Amino acid sequence: MGKLLEKALKDALNDNKCILGAKQVVQSIKNAKLVVISNSLTQDEIKKIQDSTSDGKISTLNFGGTSVALGKLCGLQYRVSAASLTSIADSNIKAILKEESK
Repeated sequence: MGKLLEKALKDALNDNKCILGAKQVVQSIKNAKLVVISNSLTQDEIKKIQDSTSDGKISTLNFGGTSVALGKLCGLQYRVSAASLTSIADSNIKAILKEESK
């Protein structure tokens, strides 16, 4: 799990620039810049999110862990199936995607 992703998620939560939950992410996808998806989502939910993000210039990151691990990464005590960051620099998105692909 990347330190850049962890920092970006925590900063976005502190600034109220992060939307949590698969349904909420789909509803607010037009404002997102980066969408993080956990392994806990069903294929239908993943497909719905990816179809929504393919329209615009929204990056999608398939998080390698479960919703429990994503919740812990956010510093929360509950599960997070998906998260969208609405305010993040493009350079940070590229760095996070590069770090997670390793």
